[in-house]
Amino acid sequence: MADTELDRARAGDTRALARLLSLVEDESPQARIVIKDLLHSTGTARVIGLTGAPGVGKSTVTGALVGAFRSLGSAEYRVAVLAVDPSSPFTGGALLGDRIRMQAHATDDHVFIRSMANRGQLGGLAAATPQAIRVLDAAGFDLILVETVGVGQDEVDIASLADSVIVLVAPGMGDAIQAAKAGILEVADLFVVNKADKPDSHQVVRDLRGMLALGERKDGDWKPPIVSTVGVHGAGDDGIAELVTRLDAHWSWLTSTGELQRRRHARAREELTALAFAALRGRLAASRLDELASRVADGTLDPFEAADELLDR
Repeated sequence: MADTELDRARAGDTRALARLLSLVEDESPQARIVIKDLLHSTGTARVIGLTGAPGVGKSTVTGALVGAFRSLGSAEYRVAVLAVDPSSPFTGGALLGDRIRMQAHATDDHVFIRSMANRGQLGGLAAATPQAIRVLDAAGFDLILVETVGVGQDEVDIASLADSVIVLVAPGMGDAIQAAKAGILEVADLFVVNKADKPDSHQVVRDLRGMLALGERKDGDWKPPIVSTVGVHGAGDDGIAELVTRLDAHWSWLTSTGELQRRRHARAREELTALAFAALRGRLAASRLDELASRVADGTLDPFEAADELLDR
């Protein structure tokens, strides 16, 4: 079934691709079979992540990048977008606002855009994002852009998922102290100061440069560049053109230094760990968890012994 749907997806059948993605997103029992069948076709797609606080223009810049890569690549160059949207706490659905902002590419047969509800998952991504990337990779996309939910300072999951990570900031989002704080800024391979036509954008660039100057780097390490963009101008914006050039330079650095292989190994390790912990949580719920919790609560068992007993089971 997976091979047949994959053949259709490679041929441009978006419905077949959507069905494969729905299987992994809905955690269908068939998802394991699908991923196993598709595994031999993965490993060629380039994955770029875009993250930042709400309102910095992630969707706008993502749409501009889609246009830029499509215009620079061959006619058959295929681009996919995974846009993670926040879920409603009431219905569990997503607004799909990210897809609305990328309607300019809706008629391009070589562009596929999928919105995913994060379903309460922390870190700016959906739990099924790694598997969705694998499906898109197997379906023959050359480039996969992953746009996170608007994130806070410590939500850095995209760093373990993408080959290149773009962190977007914008004027008016905070004072200079924000640039010196640990967290999301540390995962950036490239910084984008979007809405650069607004006042104080130059100050944001200076703050970021000051933050980068404080870091310690070895010879040969990648130094994140800072690119100013006006995303609403689309692929024709000079900043977007520079961003594509910088992304290509980072890709060359990844492949020439062996860093790409290291990152993808780390990605597989993180994915494996997450799946193992998810399975463990399910087994804990079916074990004597409540009984042991009661004994810990009334003081007849210490929590370390209780945890050891759970693990033994």
